[in-house]
Amino acid sequence: MSKKPSRSVAKRKPARVPQVRAPKAKKSKSGVDAELVRDLAKVLDDTGLTEIEVEYGELRLRLARTLVMAHQPPAHTHVVHSAPAPAPALPPPVAAAPAPAPAAPPAAPVDASSHPGAVLSPMVGTAYLAANEDAPAFVKVGDRVSKGQTILLVEAMKTFNQIHAPNDGVVKQILVGNADPVEFNQPLMIIE
Repeated sequence: MSKKPSRSVAKRKPARVPQVRAPKAKKSKSGVDAELVRDLAKVLDDTGLTEIEVEYGELRLRLARTLVMAHQPPAHTHVVHSAPAPAPALPPPVAAAPAPAPAAPPAAPVDASSHPGAVLSPMVGTAYLAANEDAPAFVKVGDRVSKGQTILLVEAMKTFNQIHAPNDGVVKQILVGNADPVEFNQPLMIIE
């Protein structure tokens, strides 16, 4: 006869742990399960996340995407075509002073993120130019900064992250305002 335990032992259910689907044996030439990658990409789309990382045994997979803000045309565009109006008859031109030389074409807008002195935001958050409302700004246009000097803060998830000058130089432009929302890799300022 087997002995019964003298005290009763309550059975506990294990905590629910999210299950990660094991990669199938069917892999692409690169050794990665394409279906798993598609499933994770769908999770990114469904949740609005920009990055996801999964680890299963020896497999470690990280998917990240960058959001590109593109100008979208209005939903309804109406194009109206009309015949050109007849040109009015003009008298022959009288000899006049030569026309002034055309002005130099306006400089094409420069993409600040491609500027060699651009300081880019390392995260999505809110930029602050000073430590608090009463404090002076960390830097102003024209200030000389040294490598590692705090030039602004980016607050993300209630954490204030110091953004440091990547090199010595002079602040040429501040591209964000105090308490402006910023995106990942958005240019914050130009230091030359």
